[in-house]
Amino acid sequence: MTDHEAAAPSDPTGGRPVVPSRGRLRPLGLGEITLGPGFWGRRQETNASATLRHCEEWMERLGWLANFDRVAEGTTGPDRPGWCFSDSEVYKLLEALCWEYGRTGRPEVDEAVRRLTDRVGRAQDDDGYLNTCYGHAGRPPRYGDLETGHELYCTGHLLQAAVARLRTTGPDALVEIARRAADHVCDTFGADGVQGLCGHPEIEAALVELGRALGEERYVEQARIFLERRGHGTLRGDRVPLGSPYFQDDVPVRSAHAWRGHAVRALYLSAAAVDVAAEYDDRELLAAVEGQWEHTVARRTHVTGGMGSRHQDEGFGEDWELPPDRAYCESCAGIASVMVSWRLYLATGDVRYADLIERTFFNVVAAAPSADGRAFFYANPLHQRVAAAGAPDPGAVSPRAESGVRAPWFDVSCCPTNIARTLATWHAYAAGVGEGGLTLLQYATARITADLGGGRVLGVEVETGYPYDGLVTVRVTDPPPGVAVLRMRVPSWAGDAVLEEGGRHRRVEPGLAVVDREFAAGEEIRLRLPMEPRFTWPDPRIDAVRGCVAVERGPLVYCAESVDLPTGVDLDGVLVDTSVPPVERDGRVLVRGLAGAGTDRGGTWPYGGRAEAGDGGAIAAGFTLSPYHQWAERGPTAMRVWLPVASYHLPDSSCPTAFTT
Repeated sequence: MTDHEAAAPSDPTGGRPVVPSRGRLRPLGLGEITLGPGFWGRRQETNASATLRHCEEWMERLGWLANFDRVAEGTTGPDRPGWCFSDSEVYKLLEALCWEYGRTGRPEVDEAVRRLTDRVGRAQDDDGYLNTCYGHAGRPPRYGDLETGHELYCTGHLLQAAVARLRTTGPDALVEIARRAADHVCDTFGADGVQGLCGHPEIEAALVELGRALGEERYVEQARIFLERRGHGTLRGDRVPLGSPYFQDDVPVRSAHAWRGHAVRALYLSAAAVDVAAEYDDRELLAAVEGQWEHTVARRTHVTGGMGSRHQDEGFGEDWELPPDRAYCESCAGIASVMVSWRLYLATGDVRYADLIERTFFNVVAAAPSADGRAFFYANPLHQRVAAAGAPDPGAVSPRAESGVRAPWFDVSCCPTNIARTLATWHAYAAGVGEGGLTLLQYATARITADLGGGRVLGVEVETGYPYDGLVTVRVTDPPPGVAVLRMRVPSWAGDAVLEEGGRHRRVEPGLAVVDREFAAGEEIRLRLPMEPRFTWPDPRIDAVRGCVAVERGPLVYCAESVDLPTGVDLDGVLVDTSVPPVERDGRVLVRGLAGAGTDRGGTWPYGGRAEAGDGGAIAAGFTLSPYHQWAERGPTAMRVWLPVASYHLPDSSCPTAFTT
């Protein structure tokens, strides 16, 4: 087999981004699930048809790909374009392409993988080192800035691209490049080598997964070494204004009680910690990450599932520090949160991790890309006070991470390629196999043929209009001999769910609805999830949203946009009357309240007043809310998720027509 010949995977359960050696369950492989039309199926197709090419074109235009050519040609110098970590975007795109080729087998995708692999491979040094920013003529030396240089971070993304290639098509040139790079890392930073680590975690999880894929224990051990080194002040805290907590180098992973510092760094590190814990059966380490997850989800996570409250360090704030207008909620942090929760689910089987994954998928990951897959949110605030000045220039790089409109590319453009690799593998998070059966975790129209082990297969077809429709129908197409188990996740918000099977209807509580028996071909099991819109109240310790309420329907968080308000009314003048439940009309959600409250009171002092009926000409009105993931799709708009609550209830006679029964 030549370097560019790749065989189809012989194991239909292959093609999975995460394959722990031990754990409660395993994820489905590429040969076990195919998404059909629907919310996530459409997004996968848009990712394949638009986003992947969009990312490659931008990196070609900006010279990030040419950086590899210059290293190969020996023409490097001080004028290298892009940040020091731009190589990682090429590797994330490569990873996305590898997963996409494994999913569809489209020859043009394979050609893109080969094309990029050739350019990357020519830039690799003889000893396996591979980086276009350091270690070459006119460039800084290798590993001279472990705090902010991102060399090992970039290598980590290279390794993950190789894992995707290995698990979808088999060994080839990309896998060999990554193996040599991983060997170089182990030779350089092993137990007897340089006692350093990377300021941006990523190499740790990548080494574990490459070690799993290749059966190379040395890589897994190196990941463990890096993990145990962190938290002891190894990195120079004075390299950044925020010090060691920014790098998670102030407290060992085993001792931390919550995630802190830079959100993406903290979450990538925790994903690696769960990987290492799984490989070494390290229950203390696993318990530490579980505790950090619990504390952070309970006190430092936004209602959308977004993580990161502070712009200054793209990081976590203190407990209850969750301002909606200053929420950072980086798209990459949402993806990293999914990575951690997925690993914790596989290790424990606890569906609360799948609940958070669902919330984050629908309200962060789905919100980041535009409908056409060619523009993106980097940050995902929950309140945009003023509509953006206009649509972004489709040919310009956005210098700012935060904006009221999706941008085609960013100066720091980590999110587009991260979104691309995540959407290419979305189906891998949909279900788990183990303990005698199949567990459906994320709902989408799909065809599943799950290998239960021992020569037993359970085949089902899932049909659903989720997240807009709460009916999930599972049709058995290939029943295994004997008793099998089908589990269906009942989300934490679904208090009145009903399971229909075998001619019976029974209410099921949040957690898992379980059918444990012999199955027959053609039979259907239906899960009905309640989809009435609901008010969601914040913990009173969250100062920034005290006195406010959010609206959710199913797994979706909703928001008010200025484009839907009555003429002359802005979001600052909206109050919600919570005595009347929100209602759904034709796919939209409506709430009752006051428009124009508290405006035009006069005076020069903004304190001491109270919004009362008639203040500032306030009128009773019905407000239309949209799913948060769709905000700004109709153009620049002001937006808010948390809506102030009126201090009294409106009389029934003031109800807008939409609320009359």
